[in-house]
Amino acid sequence: MDASLEGPVGRQFVRYVTPNVLGMIAMSAYILADTFFIANGVGSDGLAALNFAIVVWTVMQATGLMLGIGGATKFQVFKSQGDADAASRTFSNAVMLALFAAAVYLVAVNLFATPVSYALGADSDTVGLTETYLRVLFGFAPFFLMNNVLLPFVRNDGSPRLAMGGMVLGSMANIALDYLFIMVFGWGMFGAAFATGIAPILSMAVLSVHFLKRRNTFEFVKTLPDVRLMGSFAVLGASSFIVEISGGVVLLIFNLIILSFEGNIGVAAYGIVANIAFVATALFVGTAQGIQPLASHHYAQGDERNLKRVLRYALLTALVISLVLIAVVWALSEPLAAAFNRDDDPHLTALAAEGMRLYFAGYLFAGANIVSAAFFSAVEQPGRGLAISIGRGFVAIVAFVFAFAALFGMVGVWITFPAAEAATACLTAYFLVRFSKAMGCRHAG
Repeated sequence: MDASLEGPVGRQFVRYVTPNVLGMIAMSAYILADTFFIANGVGSDGLAALNFAIVVWTVMQATGLMLGIGGATKFQVFKSQGDADAASRTFSNAVMLALFAAAVYLVAVNLFATPVSYALGADSDTVGLTETYLRVLFGFAPFFLMNNVLLPFVRNDGSPRLAMGGMVLGSMANIALDYLFIMVFGWGMFGAAFATGIAPILSMAVLSVHFLKRRNTFEFVKTLPDVRLMGSFAVLGASSFIVEISGGVVLLIFNLIILSFEGNIGVAAYGIVANIAFVATALFVGTAQGIQPLASHHYAQGDERNLKRVLRYALLTALVISLVLIAVVWALSEPLAAAFNRDDDPHLTALAAEGMRLYFAGYLFAGANIVSAAFFSAVEQPGRGLAISIGRGFVAIVAFVFAFAALFGMVGVWITFPAAEAATACLTAYFLVRFSKAMGCRHAG
């Protein structure tokens, strides 16, 4: 039994969710910092190039989250059952798979950066900037993926505050280095990518304290790759993968559609909206990742009453966050858009401000969808989590964007996200009702 997860559920919820939300805000802040400093140090072409490059970056980030969250979920189940050997083997297999994926991404991006940049929508004005950002960023692929594995394992091993500390230090250092490399040294896109690549290294330095002080209940052990074990935590982390990669898919599709309407200025406006949205999504992803150790623990213990409480607290938290987000964006959309507009282009500010107001309405539903998908994966029901994630990340949003763009132009692009999340919320509600009834039947039996 994991003593670090015992005690009142409300207290444990705050203990795990709060630092993880704060850490995710800090981690996502470095993307926003890249956006701000590139917008003001390079200009709208740099902002468009960043938006193209982030599509590929989300693939790597999604892989890391899948291995980290999926592996940590399996680790927590083994740990709660008292199987320390299986817990360590899970960590070791997650590390091996992460390093293999990092090598593939590093080589592939450096070989194909130019054609990939064109495929993402870059033109003669932006292809060089996009290519530079990709090559430099993916040079740090092993550090990004290892950090994504270590963070949830350390969090699940009873050190959520240390995990938060790693995310915060990496992100704050990245923001400072962004300013130094872009605004002071004038390194442009190279400086932005280099600063971002340093962030996971500093985060792992903080996480190493967990091992140096011998707080760890897991370790890397010599073992042959276990394909079945790798497959199991890949499935458990699949919803996290879909949540992250859906952002990249949406970016790619939206970029190409917006290019046809508004050109690079339109993509730059969407870049502002999308990167502010990354921070908003981080609030819900932080909540989702924070409840994972609690949900996995109570599930492994067969404690249905506390499992329901975890879910109820998570949904309520998501609702409060969404209402605050929508209110803030509606009040500050124009100042936020103007902050990323170096050349004071009124068309860029107007596009981004309108986009934020319409796009962010979707978070009223997105929060519940994201935390519910993570909850189902945490209790070893990955099919439901995956269905929610695929529904909101691929099926609904792709179906809506083409139809709405054809009917309403740019407004149709902006309202696609709210429509897709609202449609997916119906599926989420259905799964939650079924889950609640199933637990009620078992309890009655």
